[in-house]
Amino acid sequence: MAKRDYYEVLGIDKNASEDDIKKAYRKIAIKYHPDRNPGNKEAEEKFKEAAEAYDVLHDPKKRQQYDQFGFDGPNMGGFGGFSGGGFSMDDIFSMFGDVFGGRGGFGGFSGYGGGGRQAANHRGSDLRLKVKLTLQEVATGVTKKFKVKKDVACSHCHGTGAEEGSKSETCPTCHGSGVVVRTTQSLFGVMQTQSVCPTCQGEGTIIKNKCHECHGSGIVKGEEVVEIKIPAGVAEGMVVNVPGKGNAGIHNGAPGNIQVFIEEEPNDIFVRDGENILYNLLLDFPTAALGGTAEIPTVDGSKVKIKIEPGTQPGKTLRLRDKGLPPVQGYGREIGDLIVNVSVYVPKELSREEKKMLEELKKSDNFKGDQQTKKSIFDKFKNYFN
Repeated sequence: MAKRDYYEVLGIDKNASEDDIKKAYRKIAIKYHPDRNPGNKEAEEKFKEAAEAYDVLHDPKKRQQYDQFGFDGPNMGGFGGFSGGGFSMDDIFSMFGDVFGGRGGFGGFSGYGGGGRQAANHRGSDLRLKVKLTLQEVATGVTKKFKVKKDVACSHCHGTGAEEGSKSETCPTCHGSGVVVRTTQSLFGVMQTQSVCPTCQGEGTIIKNKCHECHGSGIVKGEEVVEIKIPAGVAEGMVVNVPGKGNAGIHNGAPGNIQVFIEEEPNDIFVRDGENILYNLLLDFPTAALGGTAEIPTVDGSKVKIKIEPGTQPGKTLRLRDKGLPPVQGYGREIGDLIVNVSVYVPKELSREEKKMLEELKKSDNFKGDQQTKKSIFDKFKNYFN
């Protein structure tokens, strides 16, 4: 199904409050909930589509990035990273169950994927990392290695939580349904409520002979060296989402993700402005007046020569096309430019001979400038502050 604007999916405008977003999502999610639409593939897709929209719009940072960049936002890859891929219905229930007032279903349970049994929350939790990048790394993209301490599958029981040879047994409390039903009498007649089974926590099975290493959870503390590819063009505050590299889930549940928060190291030569790179070129007065060439560094470490026209004025800008930064994953936009701002160096101290030469030049009307020159400088001054 083709992607639709997230605000359109939830039927809200761009100024909607957090409460409006939650109400809109709950209304749509209840309408297309799998309990109400068993076997309806179209309803399932609409349910997932609404969950994806809610995941982005209810998070202020993700919402800001979506408003700025659209679907190709900087949270790359994975559900909630503007793609909606790789997550199951169980993930949606576990992440947004509070919206339904339970663990994802009506009355506190969901019949989706479990024949009436509670959809157990086995997904591992996410991890967060920070990475500092140089401007050169931003320009080219980079692969970083991290030694990550996290929950991993128990090697003794292979993540099952049971000792070798031991099997899971049907829960004696819920008889395999994962839920318990309570019947109460009220003014409106007999009422039935369903809740998660307290014995098996909604799994429908229990482990009699638990693994002595992980004590039945299927996970233990461990570490892993993870290689994370950072795409070119990322910026301060962006988040790169790495699916499946977070904490392992209990009983061989799906692993969580790693969220990598981007930080940029200051650069001594360049200033970043979106995809453009700003560079201040300091010319000596003779070159500015007579013309010549100047060597300009670029963000990839190479250098280019540019022509300096005679009479080049301080404040003049030169634009070197496609010498800036690439947009993140394309975005449909072009590579940025290297913008060179020209300054002219004025020495603070002069020798006697230098002073004598400048005194002679001072007598020439050509070095005094005219009203048009003064107006041009004033216009540049105004533009700077605008």
